Amino acid sequence: LECSTRSFKLSYYNEYKSYLRLASRSLKMSPTVAKPFEHLPSNVVPVNYVLRLHPDLEQNTFKGQESIEVNVKESVNVIKMNSAEIEVQSAKVVINNSEVVPSNIATDANTETLTLTFGQSLPEGKGNVVLEFTGILNDKLRGFYRSAYTDNSGEKRRIAVTQFESTDARRAFPCWDEPAYKATFDVTLVAPAKCVALSNMPVVKEEIQDDLRISTYDRTPIMSTYLVAFVVGEFDYVEGRDENNVLIRVYTPLGKKVQGEFALRVALATLPFYSSYFEIQYPLPKLDLIAIPHLAFGAMENWGLVTYRETALLVDPLNTSSNTKQWVALVVGHELAHMWFGNLVTMQWWTHLWLNEGFASWIEYLCVDHCFPDWKIWLQYINMDFKRALQLDALDTSHPIEVPVGHPEEVDEIFDAISYCKGNSVIRMLHNWLGAEPFRKGLAHYLNKHQYKNAVTEQGKQCDQ
Repeated sequence: LECSTRSFKLSYYNEYKSYLRLASRSLKMSPTVAKPFEHLPSNVVPVNYVLRLHPDLEQNTFKGQESIEVNVKESVNVIKMNSAEIEVQSAKVVINNSEVVPSNIATDANTETLTLTFGQSLPEGKGNVVLEFTGILNDKLRGFYRSAYTDNSGEKRRIAVTQFESTDARRAFPCWDEPAYKATFDVTLVAPAKCVALSNMPVVKEEIQDDLRISTYDRTPIMSTYLVAFVVGEFDYVEGRDENNVLIRVYTPLGKKVQGEFALRVALATLPFYSSYFEIQYPLPKLDLIAIPHLAFGAMENWGLVTYRETALLVDPLNTSSNTKQWVALVVGHELAHMWFGNLVTMQWWTHLWLNEGFASWIEYLCVDHCFPDWKIWLQYINMDFKRALQLDALDTSHPIEVPVGHPEEVDEIFDAISYCKGNSVIRMLHNWLGAEPFRKGLAHYLNKHQYKNAVTEQGKQCDQ
């Protein structure tokens, strides 16, 4: 019985905090044998992706076309990028007003790469890599995958949704799938006309053709591939504008939009709080929060389109407990903090994950305490985070908050309570030692200095000195 109770508490903790991977992936606490890994070559880097995707919700497949503007930094005859579970039908490079077709198109399932080899060297300068490809809407809760829910009438509603963190954008489109390779994205989605089609940015053009909705979205800011997102399905929504006139919507399954009202209230208060605290306005014109039936994370901070498990976003005004409301507020506060700390300024590589997640896990309490002071949420912090960090740090399986990460498969091992709870405990200590206002000014300086760029832990430390 005691073991069962402990298992229940650990399971509830993982769900409550809603940050961790599924148990089968997140509880890999023991060290593994490191696999050899090489980062992608930096001689060709992306600048902008023009991406068109057409998911088929019935057949669980999708078709895609993309034109990637690249900067060829030196003459090369090979272009390598990431790709997994995708079949490339055609490829070419357009450079200096001429088309060059690769002599060989090769994919490697082990390294999850796509290599284009050319019979002649490509010159330095700007060019475009043009690809046509197909893929599957998988059932693995990663990449571009399928989900579904049953509405109040008993009808099954199919969904196509993305989960790209940490290295699964490559399952939706060939790309440079490392955080350091930031670019802008021009996305078009082709979906059934009855469906809502969402991406990171607002729709700038929409048309209906043969019962299909073709939605073209505004260009994103420069961002990492793991923050790109698409959702296609049937949803209701509630909306409002915050004090800075940012349009915020909470999307719910059909018939449940009243359950999105509380999360909307939290988001309307949270976004202006962060804009003021960080001294940087939220950089996108809209913010969507959407409840997804099946999600590997409890929530995912895709820029402008945050996905949540239903249990981490929806609140029944008649039946939901106070504990669950506090949970939802903390999760919303955590994910919206990432709009700045993680999205605007992004870690150089997954080694520095703790800085993203530890900080968001700390400031969620600061934000909720500001929005709901009567809750006295810091009293719960001691039990839910600080105590949990001490418990895990006492085990032989503990590890430093910053862990060197090589192969992407190692990333899953550090999505754990050490990175989150111990990380945010250290940040809380630093906040108390420096003082609230010097700490805040240091963060604002860090974000302003590195916005739309990548950073490492040492750069964050320098801004607090």
